[in-house]
Amino acid sequence: MSQASIFMLILLAVAVIAKNQSLMVAVGFLLIIKWIGLGEKLFPLFQQKGINIGVTVITIAVLTPIVTGEIGFKQLGEAVKSSYAWVALGSGILVALIAANGIDLLKNDPHITTALVFGTILSVALFKGVAVGPLIGAGIAYFAMKIVTFFSNLNG
Repeated sequence: MSQASIFMLILLAVAVIAKNQSLMVAVGFLLIIKWIGLGEKLFPLFQQKGINIGVTVITIAVLTPIVTGEIGFKQLGEAVKSSYAWVALGSGILVALIAANGIDLLKNDPHITTALVFGTILSVALFKGVAVGPLIGAGIAYFAMKIVTFFSNLNG
């Protein structure tokens, strides 16, 4: 058994202990792809297009209440009257901008993905956190790194 498979099985065990269904499905799916011999064809595609596919699926989930009629112009009109809705609007804009930088960080520094996955697993397992995926984590990490670089440059 390869080191990669052992690593993935450890991740699977942690996912089971943490009850992180998304990670269980992802690890299981990738191991099956690897073990049936389709990895050489599919893994490059997942690495190149996976984040974009994931963002598309999340966008579909977010837009579903609009297409089903649960959210419409009436709800939008009511929302603009609420100060909380304006805070939510600003937060949505900020998170999307931060996550956009996360895409570049994940593409340029793949080792960051490992740290983000472990951080997510630890949060879910130890602190009852919610696994929202590495993209926003990467965006926050990117933002934090830029702040550290800025202050490092000021000091000399």
